[in-house]
Amino acid sequence: QVQLVESGGGLVQAGGSLRLSCAASGRSFSDYTKTWFRQAPGKEREFVAAISWTGGTTKYTNSVKGRFTISRDNAKNTVSLQMNSLKPEDTAVYYCAVGRISALAPDTSLRNGMEYWGKGTLVTISS
Repeated sequence: QVQLVESGGGLVQAGGSLRLSCAASGRSFSDYTKTWFRQAPGKEREFVAAISWTGGTTKYTNSVKGRFTISRDNAKNTVSLQMNSLKPEDTAVYYCAVGRISALAPDTSLRNGMEYWGKGTLVTISS
């Protein structure tokens, strides 16, 4: 059974940092694009970051550029999201997802192209 399990969420003050991790089991996703999405209360799920299967290409939504870094370890079948300089507007449930689509695809295409999703981890940033 394929599973993606996120971890690392929590409550931090604005300006702080968190590192999210997503571990996959059931099969290898070394040849899949890996992504992070987030969904704030009352809002649609939005794209945050993507990384190609080689790790050589990354894409970020504008609001997190320069603050978040996505990385992957194919040997461990994991993807991580280092989040620095956190803001209250970063508060959301964060989901990892994987799919066989270019990491540079448009955000909507990325969301529609994800084949497996985790159940999410809650990140809360206090002001």
